[in-house]
Amino acid sequence: MSQPTAPLISIKDLHKTYVRGSEHIHAVDGITLDIQEKEYIAFVGPSGSGKTTLLHLLGCLDNPTSGELKVAERTVYSEKAAMNERDLTKLRRELYGYVFQKFYLIPTLTVEENILLPFAFYCKPDAHKNAQHLADLLGISHRLNHLPKELSGGEMQRVAIARALINKPQILLADEPTGNLDSKRSAEISDIFSKLNQEEGLTIILVTHNPAMAKSAGRMVELRDGKLV
Repeated sequence: MSQPTAPLISIKDLHKTYVRGSEHIHAVDGITLDIQEKEYIAFVGPSGSGKTTLLHLLGCLDNPTSGELKVAERTVYSEKAAMNERDLTKLRRELYGYVFQKFYLIPTLTVEENILLPFAFYCKPDAHKNAQHLADLLGISHRLNHLPKELSGGEMQRVAIARALINKPQILLADEPTGNLDSKRSAEISDIFSKLNQEEGLTIILVTHNPAMAKSAGRMVELRDGKLV
């Protein structure tokens, strides 16, 4: 009998508390959750419910106040130990891709140069080939030599997605990726995410207020006041 596969990401009793004067804000309040490899999960809930904070903790962009976080069977944070910044940087580079509501494209760089930006400080032999593959996959291959100002909002978000995928990450984190797009462009991005998950086997963790996009995920998790509902 085969052994059960360990979760790709596992959190136990995770807390993130911000102190503002005498006030303690429990942005993430004792969450326990497992995320499996190749899963597509959407965090939903009202503004201020802790969705983005939880996403940042899962993506090793912020440190918990307490609890335990494991990624790919490696302990990132626990009551006894925490990864140093050098190891965290390596983990983020090897396992994660990040997509945000704002596109964060460099206006003076072409689409291809923006996609290849993660390789600005080190060279990877197949980088240009992979950029072309991603551009084909995302329907922007005809835009590789264009500047961001020449693109639509949907095209700019596709460039941001391609940039997040250029390192061939195992996990894609997306924070309101359709927040600045109209309904048509939002549906296109939603379809792209479903395709990346189903055909490319990419693990996707999404924060969204878009009901249609949330429903396209394999699992919806609702947060309220920093807790799972």
